[in-house]
Amino acid sequence: MHEFLSGDFDDADALRRRIAAQDALIAAQACELAHSRKIFARASEAAQIGVWECELADNSLRWSDVVYDIFDLPRGSMPDRATALALYTPQSRAEMERRRSQAIAERSSFTFDAEIVTARGVQKFMRITAQVECEAGVAVRIFGMKQDITAEKRAVDKLRHLAAFDAMTGLANRAQFQERLTERAEAGALAALLLVDLDGFKQVNDGHGHMAGDACLREAAARLSATCAEADLVARIGGDEFAVLVGAGVNLETIAELARAITTAMGEPFRLDGRSHTLGASVGIALAAGAAPSDLFVNADTALYAAKSGGRGTFRIFKGEASLGRDSEAA
Repeated sequence: MHEFLSGDFDDADALRRRIAAQDALIAAQACELAHSRKIFARASEAAQIGVWECELADNSLRWSDVVYDIFDLPRGSMPDRATALALYTPQSRAEMERRRSQAIAERSSFTFDAEIVTARGVQKFMRITAQVECEAGVAVRIFGMKQDITAEKRAVDKLRHLAAFDAMTGLANRAQFQERLTERAEAGALAALLLVDLDGFKQVNDGHGHMAGDACLREAAARLSATCAEADLVARIGGDEFAVLVGAGVNLETIAELARAITTAMGEPFRLDGRSHTLGASVGIALAAGAAPSDLFVNADTALYAAKSGGRGTFRIFKGEASLGRDSEAA
């Protein structure tokens, strides 16, 4: 018969305590891990960042809930890769495949902003980060994150629009006009610059208020856009002054016809506050041939001043020190 000594019981108790302590530690770590995963999931959803993984052997996908939400697909529906790719626009799909193939071949990573049309037909923009994972030197899977950047993209696009377009009329603004003028003139892709100044606008603005003046500018912009639909650019460059860039290949007669069409369109009555107002416009034209971009605006402005001095509602074409009037040459 075995005789149990008190030391044996002490060792057994100590072992049980150690096991219990380890179990408690494992339970605490599991609880902490579950909590961390819950925090990560909440943070991912708040930031609209989802985790994805694709096994290269069979192209099987694993997505977190946020990825399903980005594509507007039911959570856990397990789409195949072809279904997911069909939601990319053709251009984004081609670029995605190119980058993926390159990353797999080079065992590398990439980041790419893609445009998609979700399962519900909603246009979205998505930032994709991807990393190729290897085992024994062989690429076995590709994984990363997907983030909905639609709001960010639209905010950036809005800022870019505000930087390049006039908020009141929707036409290009002075900054875009200057950039395009220099670009087109230096490339030899410009025939002429037309400056258009409204006649009688100050009286409308002063006599009927800024709201009427703003309505007048919007209507003038609409008429100018319609009249100059074939022009390279139509811009509002400040106050009641507009600019039109005419592309290369247009002759002097066509430019003069365009100027006449502008003065005719602006000579039609404007309806403001239920009343009819007659304004009009004067046009100064600078021909691009042989002129430096920096001189074109000065030349057109000189011609515009001559048109206003000549009775308004007309145009002048800058020709050195002389200008061509609507019906005859004028000094």
